[in-house]
Amino acid sequence: MFSFAMKAVTQIVLGSAFEEDQEIIHFQKNHGTVWSEIGKGFLDGSLDKSTTRKKQFEHALVQLESVLKKIIKERKERKFSQHIFIDSLVEGNLNDQQILEDGVIFSLAGCIITAKLCTWAICFLTTSEEVQKKLYSEIDQILGQSSVSPEKIEQLRYCRKILCETVRTAKLTPVSARLQDTEGKINQFTIPRETLVLYALGVVLQDPNTWPSPYKFDPDRFEDESVMEMFSSLGFSGTQECPELRFAYMVTTVLLSILVRKLHLHSVQGQVMETKYELVTSPREEAWITVSKRS
Repeated sequence: MFSFAMKAVTQIVLGSAFEEDQEIIHFQKNHGTVWSEIGKGFLDGSLDKSTTRKKQFEHALVQLESVLKKIIKERKERKFSQHIFIDSLVEGNLNDQQILEDGVIFSLAGCIITAKLCTWAICFLTTSEEVQKKLYSEIDQILGQSSVSPEKIEQLRYCRKILCETVRTAKLTPVSARLQDTEGKINQFTIPRETLVLYALGVVLQDPNTWPSPYKFDPDRFEDESVMEMFSSLGFSGTQECPELRFAYMVTTVLLSILVRKLHLHSVQGQVMETKYELVTSPREEAWITVSKRS
C-alpha cells in the first residue's frame, strides 16, 4: 500500500519525472530514512547521539531536496501540459526556499498519511458487510460504469463519512503541535504567546463524552452535523484540513471506488490488529484481507 501511495504522491507532486519505477524506488528509500528519524530520532533526541544515523538522515534529506530543486527549476523555466503540486506553489509567488520546504513536507507526510488511510479504510471495511453494501450502492448510483472524477468524488458523501470514521477510529494522527498565536488561558494556567502546544488528538477522538461507543467503527455517526463540526474543529475536515490529508481523502476515495465496485472485502479469521502509534498510526504488523468477486 505504501508503494501505491508513493507512486500517487510523487506523480502528483513531481510529475512525469517519476513515471519510472526505479525513480520512485530511489525516492522511497530516501523518504523512509528521513521519515523514520522525524518520527523517532527528533522526538526522543536519539538522532543527535548517533553520528552514523545523523549522516544517513542528512544525506537522504539532501537527496530528496536535490530532486525537488531540479523539478522546481524545470517548472519555472518552461510550461508543461500536466499541472502538478509544484506548479501551484510556483504560481503562489513563493520564493524557492518556501517552495522547497512545502514540497518536502507534502512529499514526506502525504505518502505516509495516504498509505495508512488506505490501509485502515480497507481493514475497517472488512469488519462490516453493511457498510460495504451502503458504499457499493452509493458508488453504483453516482458513478455507474463511468470513471472517477473530482466532481464525482465530491458527490460520494457516504464514502467521505467512511474516511472520516477511519481517521477517528484508527486515531490516524494521534498528536499535533501548534505555536500559540496569542496568550491563552486554561483555568488558572496561562499559555504564553509562541508556546509550542501539543494536542492529544488520539484522546479527543475516542472521548466517550463526545463519541458514543467510541471504539466502534460507525460511519453513520457523521450524519449528525454537530459531529462533523467537532471533527472539523480538530483539523480533519473543512477549512483547517491539511493539504496532505485532503490529498489522502481523494486517493483513498479513488481506491475504494475501484475495489468495492468489483470486490467483496473480507477479514482474515483470527487476525489480531495491533496498533503502532507514531506521528501517523499504523498496524504493527502487515494487515491481510481476502476478497471475492461481486456477481
